[in-house]
Amino acid sequence: MQASQDCDVLVIGGGPAGSTMATLLARQGRRVVMLEKDQHPRFHIGESLLPGNVALFEALGVREQVEKIGMPKFGIEFVPPDLDDRSYVDFSEGWDPSKDSAWQVRRSELDELLFRNASTQGAVAIEGAKVRQVDFDDEGATVQAVLQDGAPQTWRARFVVDASGRDTVLASKLKSKQKNPEHNSTALFGHFRNARRLEGRREGNISICWFEHGWFWFIPLADGTTSVGAVCWAYYLKARDKPLKDYFFDTIAMCPELHDRLKNATLVDDMVHATGNFAYSSTHATGDRYLMVGDAFTFIDPMFSSGVFLAMQSAFDGARLVETALDRPAELPAARRVLEKRIRLGPRDYSWFIYRVTNPTIRDMFMHPNNNFKVKQGLMSLLAADIHQGWVYRGSLFMFKVVYYFVSVINWRRTLAGWKRHRYNIRDMGQLRGETILKSD
Repeated sequence: MQASQDCDVLVIGGGPAGSTMATLLARQGRRVVMLEKDQHPRFHIGESLLPGNVALFEALGVREQVEKIGMPKFGIEFVPPDLDDRSYVDFSEGWDPSKDSAWQVRRSELDELLFRNASTQGAVAIEGAKVRQVDFDDEGATVQAVLQDGAPQTWRARFVVDASGRDTVLASKLKSKQKNPEHNSTALFGHFRNARRLEGRREGNISICWFEHGWFWFIPLADGTTSVGAVCWAYYLKARDKPLKDYFFDTIAMCPELHDRLKNATLVDDMVHATGNFAYSSTHATGDRYLMVGDAFTFIDPMFSSGVFLAMQSAFDGARLVETALDRPAELPAARRVLEKRIRLGPRDYSWFIYRVTNPTIRDMFMHPNNNFKVKQGLMSLLAADIHQGWVYRGSLFMFKVVYYFVSVINWRRTLAGWKRHRYNIRDMGQLRGETILKSD
């Protein structure tokens, strides 16, 4: 056992949240150690970014690098399951027209880019280091990890940031992780070559396609491949009675538009993946000597591509809390209350829509958006991750909900049927858990 090493902050996890946090704290002159259990580049799903990410990349000094690896994305296409209609919305229709675009990226490339940037900014970034134990005391924390060669290593840190993603190191330790009872789904996904894309400016837009058992994503990438995935209710994957690849293609056939786009496409590496997609949240995000950010704190359905934005934004907000904890501890209780409220804001806004998006009323409002009471501007600001506009944004989002509830009451039979269907769909089927990836059989 090597002697323990000292640092100001130890960051668990080297994804977007951890790398962002390590970069910001290293710039403050802190002694920062970031431990990533895998080696970059490593596979990760979640390839669609939002306009809200752009300012964060600029602040980190990596916007140009991200732009080089990204496919420009200006909006979203919604494809219903039972109509020939399409709905196209642009991010520029939100309250801030300047937040008009983002990118689709391979996460292996983006995550490595952010990880290396943290290292160049002064953080000690270590790959192949899996955290085994975290113990807190009155002066800080002792963190024990195992390196890639099997050697144990110990660090003494004044503060610990958990950015371990769905490993939820601290939430699991503190038993504060709670499953969201309103959502219970799984995902099947793969990458295709030669998929038919939208034309012109819309080529890089994400397409959301509903089908009987959930929804599909269709994400064009800069290298010519396209990420295609089905987020399904748990019962659907539980009923699988054939090899995963065959089941995936049968699922695609349930969406005629998507099936047509892929009729001349080939599956990259002949590989299909499946993973559990449990929504969860920790009861709290902060402590006197720790903070949870990104998926280590909460995970929601990826329908609106909010994951990377929420992870990075929580790191920006969290870096200020860490600064307070280390430099002005007397102010920490107040700072914790502020962050606990703010870190829930984005997930709460997105979740309200996501957990109702299969409801016919919401689907109709997405397919035929209008701007009465400025509700479309509020919706597009949400979809662009421009969620800190203050009362203007809040007011239009509130009116969207008012309209939704009014229409739901008018069509109460349809609303009741949708509610019953949702309760049936989210029943616990004991499906895949954690980040386990099942490759095609």
